[in-house]
Amino acid sequence: MKDRGPDPVEHYQRALAYLYQFADYQKGAYRYSRPEHNLARTEILLAGLGHPEQRYPSLLIAGTKGKGSTAAFLEAMLRAAGRRTGLYTSPHLHSWRERIQVDRRLISQQEVVDWVDYMRPLVADMPQQDRLGPATYFEICTALALGYFASQGVDVAVLEVGLGGRLDSTNVVRPEISLLSRIGYDHMDILGHSLEQIAAEKAAIIKPAGRAITATQDPAALTVIQATAQERGAALWVAQEADLRPVLPQAGPGQHYPVSLDQVELSLRGHFQQGNARLALAAVQVLRGLGWDIPDAAIAAGLQNTHWPLRLEVAGQEPWLVLDAAHNIDSARALRRALGEEFSFERLILVMGLSQGHDVAPFAATVGSGAELVIATSSTHPRSMPAHDFAAAIRPALDAAVEVVEPVSAALQRARTAATADDLICVCGLFVAAEARQACGLAEVVD
Repeated sequence: MKDRGPDPVEHYQRALAYLYQFADYQKGAYRYSRPEHNLARTEILLAGLGHPEQRYPSLLIAGTKGKGSTAAFLEAMLRAAGRRTGLYTSPHLHSWRERIQVDRRLISQQEVVDWVDYMRPLVADMPQQDRLGPATYFEICTALALGYFASQGVDVAVLEVGLGGRLDSTNVVRPEISLLSRIGYDHMDILGHSLEQIAAEKAAIIKPAGRAITATQDPAALTVIQATAQERGAALWVAQEADLRPVLPQAGPGQHYPVSLDQVELSLRGHFQQGNARLALAAVQVLRGLGWDIPDAAIAAGLQNTHWPLRLEVAGQEPWLVLDAAHNIDSARALRRALGEEFSFERLILVMGLSQGHDVAPFAATVGSGAELVIATSSTHPRSMPAHDFAAAIRPALDAAVEVVEPVSAALQRARTAATADDLICVCGLFVAAEARQACGLAEVVD
């Protein structure tokens, strides 16, 4: 009988295995090198693809907290206005294909296979290019996404920075607008241990003579952002509660745009989503000032119909079951506040686990304030902190009882057993919450 070769799913898994063999900064396997190396490799890949990133306008989003939600809000408004949208985000929750979407449709398995095969010769040639060394995982993924968007004829691409900004491969594009969501402390081993250092890495997505919008920031971060914009001759606005305020002359006198959300009910829960939606709306207002046709009705429809999982996502009631991607101290504060504001409950039961490299005790102390039971667990992600190590690290910071239960599905079941109908179970930590989401049957695609 003739060998028919691997089936389509196996082809897809082989394509992913090929991508995963390359070094990944975010997994700690490969440190930042010189900037000319990081960005030059991506530029070489894009040149081999015919510079697809130049065939459509892009919007680039960096920040510590809220950049994914901001991207989702922005994409939804543009799509509601009739634009064909590309959306590039990371990391993924259930399927690698979540990273690359057109009109919120995931790239197909076959399209992944075809694009990986197409890019293999370009990637193989990289070590020969002026001693730049091999391409990294995220550089290949970014080039693939930008090429795919061009092949799909997108009208605009919304791009989320993967890590930092200055040396991130997405920073090779020249966006219509550079957006900065709230900046806080995360990835400090790579980006720096002061807010000013972290802000400088992220503000580096502001282009010379470009346009930039920032969410309201800590004064130390805002000072760095403003200095970067001024040095580069870029227009800079701050998305405040009532309007979009120009903070540099390059933004143009009198260019105050309304960014009020008073008349819109956001689809995503939590007070912190107001700031993310305001930043996305600010970008839309600037685009309208540039002549883009984005009706008020599209703005309202986009904000009211944005879907972005693991942002105070309700997976059950009686007891409440809330899944959230919080994984750093800023998101921990926002999550704990939101739980108290958005839900009524008797006891708080937490299921949590984080990746290695995070400052877990302050995170647990913040989210776990007032909790009766904390269940420490770990995801299957390769960087996940072992549950027993996580529990040992957080016990001194908590008044609650701490148990260790693995895997995530069993930890979730233990929480349900401990809870009454009047309680609230919150599962947090990006990859732990993602596995809980899958255990609840909420994952649309798993591959």
